[in-house]
Amino acid sequence: MHVYKVAIIGSGGRGKCHARAYAANPESKLVACADIKKENAEALSAEQGLPKSKIYLDHKEMLRKEKPDIVSVCTWPGSHARMVVDSVEAGVKAIFLEKPLAPTWAESKRLYQACVDGGVLLAVCHQRRFAPPFVKAHELANNGTIGQFHRVEGFCPNLFDWGTHWFDMFNFYNNDQLAEWVMGQISYEWEKPYTVFGVPVETNGLSYIKWKNGVCGLMVTGRNTGGRCANRLIGSKGMIELDVFWNHQIWGEKKEGPILRVLTEDSKGWLTPELRYSSGELYPYKNSEQMEDVLAVKDLIESLRTGREPVLAGRKALQATELIFATYESSRRRARIYLPLDIEDSPYISMLESGVIGPKS
Repeated sequence: MHVYKVAIIGSGGRGKCHARAYAANPESKLVACADIKKENAEALSAEQGLPKSKIYLDHKEMLRKEKPDIVSVCTWPGSHARMVVDSVEAGVKAIFLEKPLAPTWAESKRLYQACVDGGVLLAVCHQRRFAPPFVKAHELANNGTIGQFHRVEGFCPNLFDWGTHWFDMFNFYNNDQLAEWVMGQISYEWEKPYTVFGVPVETNGLSYIKWKNGVCGLMVTGRNTGGRCANRLIGSKGMIELDVFWNHQIWGEKKEGPILRVLTEDSKGWLTPELRYSSGELYPYKNSEQMEDVLAVKDLIESLRTGREPVLAGRKALQATELIFATYESSRRRARIYLPLDIEDSPYISMLESGVIGPKS
């Protein structure tokens, strides 16, 4: 059995999660880690039993000396493009990148194209594609349970960080069809800047999407969105809701509803299907993310070994990212945006910098 050498850039919380996922897969072996904060790298290396000589403050030095097969990039989005390009130039075979892709559309395209041009397999950690509630929702939306799939809704704090997951799920439910157009609006109403992982995000947003197969999607972001669930899939004969909360006040507090429920023409009320992983193991809901990370790494390695596209392929992440920046661009132009997107910047950041939108003075 061939064992792939793995290195991690960014040894904080998500870096540790990646390291644990690799440790659970016998075809991968962590050989080094890097972080600009030495204490982060030391903590990860101690947990994984790495010698101190395998700790690096400079990721380029690590890439040059260790020559890993696989690199996980778990830093903040602002450094993603540079570190992906550095990894490609160092000759790695695969990159497992944390989301969101990058702060601008140009950087997002750049890192993706670098992998394409370099023949490097790119997977992006939209790990919910392995989570049983979302897998089950995809199945039910496409097997006739709710009739013809017409529309999907999502509710979350912001379009960029959490929204990248929901846009990816929208595409997943719809079998990764290409979007035709996006129309949206964003608002900023707080007195202080609001950033996530160093990237400014809106306080409220709306995004309406039309895919080429006729399915539509609505994303609502901010506090108290009124959605009362995380995702809602609507068909001609029924409806699916995921992560339902009845007494939700602010961003996921006081969740009391089921993880997934289904309402159909023939049912006398909401149904709550049993949720299991493909292995047969029951879905635990709490602390389930580590299992999805393990499955994502397993899929990445299998893809590298066989040459097939990974479930979390970079092209899919780029599709989700395009919806984010297209929404921003629609707000800037005050118009419907037809895809593919023809900009380079982040319209939201550009509007902040020009004073068109931003914290109250």
